[in-house]
Amino acid sequence: MKAITPTFLCLTALATQAHASSPDAWAAYDKAVLASCTKTSGLKNVKPVGNAAQFDDRVGYTALLLQGQYPQKHMKGQQGIELCLYNKKSKTAYVTEWDSIRPTAKAQ
Repeated sequence: MKAITPTFLCLTALATQAHASSPDAWAAYDKAVLASCTKTSGLKNVKPVGNAAQFDDRVGYTALLLQGQYPQKHMKGQQGIELCLYNKKSKTAYVTEWDSIRPTAKAQ
């Protein structure tokens, strides 16, 4: 059985640390996701609803729910909801309307 060398332990520790991100790196990433999603959105006065959902790297996406107003004149400023999926590799945002997530009013 081979002995574990200090060099091996040091390299293992460095490799493990490389996967962890600092709070500043996460803040910068969250800012980039928000900027890309709001730019891609078709809504006016768009704002995030809650925090982004960070999917595992195997999935490769971050999801963010957005809310704002429809810009079309016939929509008369109606509120809309969109789901943004941010591709971590390409740094590209994809947005789709998701008004159906709102609960419907029950008839009485």
